[in-house]
Amino acid sequence: MVDVERREPQSVHIPVGPDLALRTLVRGGGDAVPFVLVHGLASNARLWDEVADVVAATGHSSVAVDQRGHGRSSQVDDGYDFATLADDLAAVIDATVDRPVIAVGQSWGANVVLELAAHHPDLVLGLGLVDGGFIRLADAFPSWEEAQSLLAPPYFDHLTKSQLEAMMRQHLEGFSETAVAAQLANFEENPDGTVRARLRRHNHMTILRQLWDHDPDSIARGLDVPTRLIAVNGGGPARPDRVEAFAAASDSITLHWVDGHHDIHAEQPGVVAEILIDLAREAAT
Repeated sequence: MVDVERREPQSVHIPVGPDLALRTLVRGGGDAVPFVLVHGLASNARLWDEVADVVAATGHSSVAVDQRGHGRSSQVDDGYDFATLADDLAAVIDATVDRPVIAVGQSWGANVVLELAAHHPDLVLGLGLVDGGFIRLADAFPSWEEAQSLLAPPYFDHLTKSQLEAMMRQHLEGFSETAVAAQLANFEENPDGTVRARLRRHNHMTILRQLWDHDPDSIARGLDVPTRLIAVNGGGPARPDRVEAFAAASDSITLHWVDGHHDIHAEQPGVVAEILIDLAREAAT
């Protein structure tokens, strides 16, 4: 990645409902069209840190969001349907940049920003879908019961923080220190030194069920804003034929294949940022 200045974000909690506030990381960059950056399932806003630094260096401000139940946002047991999640993002946009944005999501977060474009089209100038948006679990599993069994998150509560970090460093070879720290932020430390995922397991399963029921293609067919789909060769959540079929649903979608990890935005932030900056130029014309 090109060496860029690290910009420590302003951490702001945005109220979006009764007893519900979303932690956002706001970075100023300039007057160019702003980005809203949305993480994937069981992840957090810090995985966008290095992408946000690159786009800031080219004049783009950004707002990275911890979605409800994730990261440092409020823990709640409802509102994980796509329409409500899209409304959450709309409230964040109104409270921070207060103008149309390039909405970017990774994995499940890409399906969420698709819904944002469908429910709040006046807020979206362009879409960045990072190894997601095309996720339709009903295609991959013959029943919800099988999906539930195979996709349930692993248990980490027997690990200490140091054990978890060692395991992560082995799995995330080639990731920067910033990216590794961001992955560790998906967990919190218990008083006894063990860890637990910040996203509660029952809410994780609720989101998976929403992905099982989701039909992103119906939204894709109606897209009329520039959209860049960044799909990962080999390490992503869908077969190439599924990705290609989704991309073909709209002339607005431009498909970019890259080699890397599913968390490509954390592994190769410069590559992802370059595509997103080009998208922003297109959307602004």
